[in-house]
Amino acid sequence: MEHRSSVFHTMVNKKIPTVARAQGMYLYDTDGKEYLDCAAGIAVVNIGHNVPEVIDALAEQSKAVSFVYGGTFTSEARERLAQRIIDMSPEGMSRVFFCSGGSEAIESVIKIARQYHIERGRPQKYKVISRWQSYHGNTIATLSVGGRPSWRQRYSPYLLDVPHIPACNCFRCPYHLDYPTCNIVCACELERVVKYEDPSTVSAFLLEPVIGTTSAATAPPKEYLPIIREICDRYDILLCADEVITGFGRTGLNFAVDHYGVKPDLVGIAKGMASGYMSAGGVIVHQKVVEAVENGSGELGHSFTYSGNPLMCAVSDAVLKYLVENKLVERSAKMGQYFLNKLKTLEELPWVGQARGIGLLLGVEFVADKASLAPMENKTQFASRVAKYCFENGVMITSGVPGCVDGIVGESVQIAPPFIIEEKHVDIVVETLREGITIIGKQL
Repeated sequence: MEHRSSVFHTMVNKKIPTVARAQGMYLYDTDGKEYLDCAAGIAVVNIGHNVPEVIDALAEQSKAVSFVYGGTFTSEARERLAQRIIDMSPEGMSRVFFCSGGSEAIESVIKIARQYHIERGRPQKYKVISRWQSYHGNTIATLSVGGRPSWRQRYSPYLLDVPHIPACNCFRCPYHLDYPTCNIVCACELERVVKYEDPSTVSAFLLEPVIGTTSAATAPPKEYLPIIREICDRYDILLCADEVITGFGRTGLNFAVDHYGVKPDLVGIAKGMASGYMSAGGVIVHQKVVEAVENGSGELGHSFTYSGNPLMCAVSDAVLKYLVENKLVERSAKMGQYFLNKLKTLEELPWVGQARGIGLLLGVEFVADKASLAPMENKTQFASRVAKYCFENGVMITSGVPGCVDGIVGESVQIAPPFIIEEKHVDIVVETLREGITIIGKQL
């Protein structure tokens, strides 16, 4: 009788291989098959697999102390990591709250924003505005602020009432306008919704500076975030950046907001912070938010059991130290440009609408008709079939969530490799993608 797993897998009928080990850019299953990892989990393993310096840091901290509750003790690892993150962060950020992952980080962003306004005597400010085509986590609150319809539908009875505005996507402009004559109306939409909701009730605006898997690496034009920042300042709204995917070099700078010269008030972080060596997350907090709590109640009314535990902090500190010392953020920018140039050659195929991205957060969107750019229907499962072809041929990429065009239709794949990727790896990935797209396209 075939052994049945006791794991409640997300795809309950899918047979998946068992990983045995990993090294650098590669994963190996228990049958000995090699996989070139251009998914990095889902944009997690920024520094590559099995880095000795990180493994050593984990072992050394384990020998000393693995866990204490953060409200009882701090640790050298926690203090060191917080300072390292602040040193990498935009000007004005001064403290870091730690948690265990991206969903916890964004829940924390929402709660810290709420407390900021309470401390300043404005408890009526509680609403969070976010965007469609976004992903902010998988808890009820983070699904509520998220804008991925296919993931929200099952849980709609539980979701909070959160206003959303359209995402910025010049390739698929929701207003059917062209940049730059559009006057960045997608950013100006925020002010209109703030007024409808009553500015005195709006606490925060939350966005991914560059949209990840939901829209396959969609970056806004240079004017977008400065306009958003100005609107937030005008109405006393905190600008909150979800950098769970983009933080710590994924876009070729420390943070995606750095490309736009914008300083946020709260930044949610996770993924690349520990590069998958531990579960890690946090919120980087601007000094004005810290001062509001210090001058008010003096207590942040929020914590988690595993917040800032020494083991997570020691591992994350070793990861970020390795990232900086080996200039991997700069490498992300350089290799990202090489990778994007190679992916652009796929646009000659009749099923590819656009190859796009920034740094090593890259995406390919598929189309049903090249001339009209009519989106690929989800029923084709084009992206998942292309990703499956690549996987079977030893290359790992991420099949985008169906609906990359408007939340309902559209097929895409995301490519987000470790920063240690080399040109020879890029060439393998692009050639495998070309083969897969062509084969699946002809089948259709």
